[in-house]
Amino acid sequence: MSPALDIVLLESHEAALRSLLHREDGSEAAAYVLFGIATIDADPWSGQPRTRLISHEIVPIAADEMVSSSSVHVTWSTKGFMRLLGLAQQRGLVPGLVHTHPGADAFFSDQDDRNEAELVRTTFNKGLPGLASLVFGQDGAIAGRLWFSAKKAVEASSISVIGSRIRIGRSLSGIDETEFLARQATLFGKGFNPMVRAVRIGVVGCGGTGSAVASLLARLGIGFLALIDNDTIDTTNLNRVHGSHAADVSAGMAKVDILVREIEAAGLGTHVIARKAWVGDPALRDLLRSCDVIFGCTDDHQGRLMLNRLAHYYGIPLIDVGLRMRSARSDADYDMTGRVSIIRPGVPCLMCLGVVNPQLAAEEGLRRNDPAEYERRKAEAYVAGGGDPAPAVVTFTTSIACMAVDELIQGLTGFRGGGGMSHNRIRRFDRMEDRAMTCSPIPSCPVCGSKAIWGHGDVVPFLGVIG
Repeated sequence: MSPALDIVLLESHEAALRSLLHREDGSEAAAYVLFGIATIDADPWSGQPRTRLISHEIVPIAADEMVSSSSVHVTWSTKGFMRLLGLAQQRGLVPGLVHTHPGADAFFSDQDDRNEAELVRTTFNKGLPGLASLVFGQDGAIAGRLWFSAKKAVEASSISVIGSRIRIGRSLSGIDETEFLARQATLFGKGFNPMVRAVRIGVVGCGGTGSAVASLLARLGIGFLALIDNDTIDTTNLNRVHGSHAADVSAGMAKVDILVREIEAAGLGTHVIARKAWVGDPALRDLLRSCDVIFGCTDDHQGRLMLNRLAHYYGIPLIDVGLRMRSARSDADYDMTGRVSIIRPGVPCLMCLGVVNPQLAAEEGLRRNDPAEYERRKAEAYVAGGGDPAPAVVTFTTSIACMAVDELIQGLTGFRGGGGMSHNRIRRFDRMEDRAMTCSPIPSCPVCGSKAIWGHGDVVPFLGVIG
C-alpha cells in the first residue's frame, strides 16, 4: 500500500510561485521546488503510513533554459533539472516540478504523465526518494502528487498553505453535515463545518488551558484530536481541569484519559486519541508530524523548545498558550497576564519572544533524565528548583483558551479581516486590556533567524537536536 500524501506550501513560497509563474499573456510557466519530507510510519488516527512534503525552497528556471510556451504547453531545458537533483541529493530533500494551467482546472494531463515519467527515471537513478509535481490551475486550485517509483505516482490527499492564514485543501467526501453544528454554518457558511471535521489537531498539555482548548475544539466540531500529557489529576487541579471529578483523584486517572472520557461521552463525532507521555518521547513523533495544527498548553520549557523547532521544520503552526498569575502585595498589585503566540516560519519564535528559557529547559531535561544529579545540583544551587505552585483560576485559564481557539478560527476563516492570525496577543485580566505585541527575529537565532531549517522535514538527529 502506498502512503497517503500531504503537501504543505509555506505561505511565502506559495506567494513567490504565483508571482514567478504569472504570465500576462495567459501562457503556461514552470519552476522548481525543493521539499522537505516527513516519513510517517503510522498515522495515529488511521494506523496507515503517511508522507508529508513541506516546501523548503523555490528554484526559478533560468530564462535561457525556457524553450517555448503557450496557453496549453510549456517546454524547458532539463539542464537546470539536473542541478536541482544535485541539490536535493546533497541536502536530503525531494525535488519538485511546478507548472501552470492558467485557463483550466488543476489536473495532470496525459502529456504531463509522459513528460514526468522520463524525469522520474532520472530522479531514481540519482538515488532520490521521489519526484514531486504540482499544477496550479485557475481560481487558486492546486493539484499535487509524488512519484514513489518510476511507474507509480500518488495523488495528494491534502494540499495546505500555511502562514498567517491556514488553508487546508483536503477531500471532504464522506464528511456528513452534522446538526449540532448548524448554527456555525449560519455564521461562517456551509463549507466551514466540513472543513473543521477534516482538520487534525494536537493539544500538548491537558491542564487548565489545555483541557479547555480540547473541550472547545470538540464542540467546534474538530474531527481528529490528539491529546498529550504525562500527568495524573490531583486535588489542586480540580478547580480548572475541565471534565475532572473528585473521584478521578483517588482513581489516579491521567488527565488525557479524563478528557477522552468526556469528549467521547458527548457523542459529537470527534475521533480523539490520547498519549500519556512527555511531548519529547520519540514514540510521539508520528503523531506530532501528522497534525495540521498544534496547541502548546504546557508550562514545560523543554517541551516548548521542541514544539518551537517542530513548527519550523514541518510547517505545522503552533498556537502556544501561556499564563502568568501573581498574587497581590496590595489591592492594586495583581499581575494576571495571558498570552497566545502563533509560531510558524517567517515570524519570531518562542525564544526570540522571550517565552522560553533555555537554562530552565536544560534543568527540566536533567530532572527528567537524571533525577539524582538534578537534586545534587539543586542542593549546590546550580539549578533553581521547583518553587511554589503558580496561582490558577478557572475563569482566566478558560478565557485564554477561548482566545487561542479564536485564533485558529481566524486562521481558517479570516473573520477579523485579511491580516490573518495575530502573531502575539497579550491579555491583562487585571487591567481589562488586550494588545498585540511582537518583535523582530534575532538574526543569530538558529530557529527563526535563518531559512535553513524551514520546511526541511526529517533530519538526523530529530529536529537537529542532539541528546
